[in-house]
Amino acid sequence: MRIPLGILGLLSMLGAYALVVARYLPELVGTWPAWAQAIAYLLLGIVWLMPLRRFLIWMETGRWSPPRADE
Repeated sequence: MRIPLGILGLLSMLGAYALVVARYLPELVGTWPAWAQAIAYLLLGIVWLMPLRRFLIWMETGRWSPPRADE
């Protein structure tokens, strides 16, 4: 059950993140130069990947950290 629930959780959190970014960020960075906007959107496109590794480990193993080499 962990994998289907994990996928649903991942999709819902990613959707919420995308809605927040799409709704509020254009108001904040809309007046910036194009190069600064590109950097901002690039960074925000990468930020959601940071917690993904631990989340995928949890979905596969049930633990939040990767298994140690001696296990």
